[in-house]
Amino acid sequence: MAVSAPTLSHAFPIGSRLNERGVLEIGGCDALELAREFGTPAYVVAEDDLRARARRMLAAYRAHAADVDVLFASKAFPCTAVLRVFAEEGLGCDVASGGELRLALAAGIDPGRIYVHGNAKSVGELRAAVVAGVRCIVVDNDGEIDRLEEIVTGTQRVMIRVTPDVRGETHAAISTGQADSKFGFSMDEAPEAIARLRASDRLELVGVHYHVGSQLLSTMPFERAAEAVARLGDFPVVNVGGGLGVAYTDEEPPSFEDYARAKVEAVARHLGPGKRIVAEPGRALVAHSTVTLYTVESVKRNVSLWVGVDGGMSDNLRPMLYGARYEAHVVDRFGGTTRCHVAGKHCESGDVIVRDALLDDPRVGDVLVTPATGAYGHALANNYNGVPRPPVVFAKDGDARVVVRRETYEDLLARDV
Repeated sequence: MAVSAPTLSHAFPIGSRLNERGVLEIGGCDALELAREFGTPAYVVAEDDLRARARRMLAAYRAHAADVDVLFASKAFPCTAVLRVFAEEGLGCDVASGGELRLALAAGIDPGRIYVHGNAKSVGELRAAVVAGVRCIVVDNDGEIDRLEEIVTGTQRVMIRVTPDVRGETHAAISTGQADSKFGFSMDEAPEAIARLRASDRLELVGVHYHVGSQLLSTMPFERAAEAVARLGDFPVVNVGGGLGVAYTDEEPPSFEDYARAKVEAVARHLGPGKRIVAEPGRALVAHSTVTLYTVESVKRNVSLWVGVDGGMSDNLRPMLYGARYEAHVVDRFGGTTRCHVAGKHCESGDVIVRDALLDDPRVGDVLVTPATGAYGHALANNYNGVPRPPVVFAKDGDARVVVRRETYEDLLARDV
């Protein structure tokens, strides 16, 4: 009986396929050739996937809101080439630091489409935002109001971030809407801060912002958050944050369409119709756009079979931070049955990228792939054990180009004095 060919999961970028030789292709590029040309580890981004998801997210919101501004939450993939693609597709940008603001401006994003976030913005970051002429600064605390009133000489648009006391149904580290959160004004403190902002002659309060968490697989928290925030009064602009989860393995998140509908309808029901909606998706726009390629450096067995690769927690910290799960495959031998742990090269027992992966007889020299690494892979990359950070490679129509080069050992020494 014929054995059916393996198929790719939804975790891979749109347009990915196994070619006639059984080798993975991303953006029309052979994964083995990508590994040879650019080395490993490497983040490989399917540019068409970024564009398709941006268009679909815009269409989803525009189908339900007459007045909407969709921003990319840049913390998910803070890379000028990625930001430039989203700007070309009509998205604005939200930034959460002076560095992300610098990247957004370097990408050519109109300051009038940039919103600035953060729970501990410095005076320097606030001043840079004001000087740049950003669309809006999302105020997080009383001290920030003090600083802005000293910095602003004309008028600066602001929103107030409130914590609606709604816990996101997600990992505790990425739940943000609960009462005991480091973000925003509590529901008890918010009325006084709102009154203060409305009385300011330098800060123009244009709306309210709330966000309940990340990697959410249910729309119910959005309903509860809108209902809670409605108690604070009427606002012409409502920023509903982001939070939509993605499928890393067997998760079943809401569709873009169901996600946008749930948020917009919750606002209309509880805060009133006709509001200007600001949305800030991040992970959902970039996670599936990208895969990470590794080379196998060691294979050994004790109680388990350990497949050691040339990356790990320096290029994908999420399994260690959140217990995040990923797929792994040999790029030219999909569909294996050898159960093993794909381990990183770092001096930590917890440096395991994928536990209980099923690979096809893994060997030293194999190229492995983990899909869905576009969100928070590059963003959380680090130099643990003195490992240089990987390059970001864009793939499209069979051509590939480096948009962020691989770090070198010289880069590790560049800041020494």
